[in-house]
Amino acid sequence: PKIDLSELVLEVNAYTGFAKEFIVLNDSKNAPTTDPDLELSVCAVLVAQACNISLGSVVKPDVPALTLKRLMHVQQNYIRNDTLMRANAKLVEAHSGLPIVRHWGQGEVASVDGLRFVVPVQSLHRAPNRKYFGAGRGITYLSITSDQYSGLGGTVIPGTVRDSLYILSTLLEQNTTLAPKEIMTDTASYSDIIFGLFHLLGYRFAPRIADLKNTRFWRMDSSTDYGELNKLAGHKVNTTLIAEHWDDLLRLAGSLKLGTVQAPDILLSLTRGKTPTGLGRAAAELGRIAKTRTGPIGAALSKTLHLLEYIQDEDYRRRILIQLNRGELRNSLARVIHHGQRGEVRERYKEGQEDHLSALGLMVNAVVIWNSRYLQAVLDWLEVVDEPANPEDIARLSPLRFEHINMLGRYHFDLHDEAKHGGMRPLRDPDTLETFEELWRAA
Repeated sequence: PKIDLSELVLEVNAYTGFAKEFIVLNDSKNAPTTDPDLELSVCAVLVAQACNISLGSVVKPDVPALTLKRLMHVQQNYIRNDTLMRANAKLVEAHSGLPIVRHWGQGEVASVDGLRFVVPVQSLHRAPNRKYFGAGRGITYLSITSDQYSGLGGTVIPGTVRDSLYILSTLLEQNTTLAPKEIMTDTASYSDIIFGLFHLLGYRFAPRIADLKNTRFWRMDSSTDYGELNKLAGHKVNTTLIAEHWDDLLRLAGSLKLGTVQAPDILLSLTRGKTPTGLGRAAAELGRIAKTRTGPIGAALSKTLHLLEYIQDEDYRRRILIQLNRGELRNSLARVIHHGQRGEVRERYKEGQEDHLSALGLMVNAVVIWNSRYLQAVLDWLEVVDEPANPEDIARLSPLRFEHINMLGRYHFDLHDEAKHGGMRPLRDPDTLETFEELWRAA
């Protein structure tokens, strides 16, 4: 069905109840609200933030829940990082329960990618990057996309910082029911230290390698005969350095896992300028093992070696590319939703920027779950008429299509009668524009 974004978010809330996660922050405790119209107000504020438009665009003076004063109160008291994270986790959980999602993945694989935004106002957190921001300055929203197309969370970083410094923070702080163990990134996020830290924390790091001819391969023992690979692996891992810093490496991993120290702070402490510290060099040596030799994480997830597998196995390269493309498609949808003010982020402080872009990620997830539900309804219809879809074709479907969703101009919040209690709108026949309702009843 064709639908406006404002109606879509209401329909998703009727199905999942995600807006109930937005509660006011009291001095003593978080108390659930008794206001029956709060969910409508929350959905309106989220649409405004995600579309990057003013609250005035979604105001309805004749509706108490949609007056400007009411929406400003909700924005200031209910929309914050912890409530956005809980609401997003609720959407991810509901989405993962749909049967169609299992054709796309089991939630064990994810990709991390950055979405760039120009920040035209003075902000300590923005940075120059001519490639992305021209003569201006901007930020990067680093987000995680699961193999089920859902977004698991994100963080705002300056536009010039290497993405890999923040990947671990984003992974460790996400609070959804999915727990990916294999993380795919592009080449810009690749480094030996990152390989080592991922290995310590139980993740498999699987970056796309763009410049293979300049990539070094490492061996544990210089006397071992690797046959045809002897000339390829000409560098030896310094295992002595790893042993000397092993206790510190374990403490480092524990600090990251428990969240007592943030990943960017630890990663920056591993280097002095461009020179790694002793601990940083030990982490890099461990990373060289993880990227070129089967270790504990390799045994758990793959019996092959990442670099050699990447070179030899076309299916492995394709799997990485498919997952990275899912992240790119989510970014494309986010760009379409975030159309207001030329797509620029105009909050001055990091907290406001993260709330703004977390609302955008939440809205993308709302579109994903809405599309998935209706794709599932179409598949159910095909089963009813004894024309089941080929599983290989289902695996190629995408819930990131948006041609049928209106993002512009119409922001009315009237829930369709069929969807008020978690139901669905009638499907459309693309040839006759006739609904399937009568055909379904007849079948």
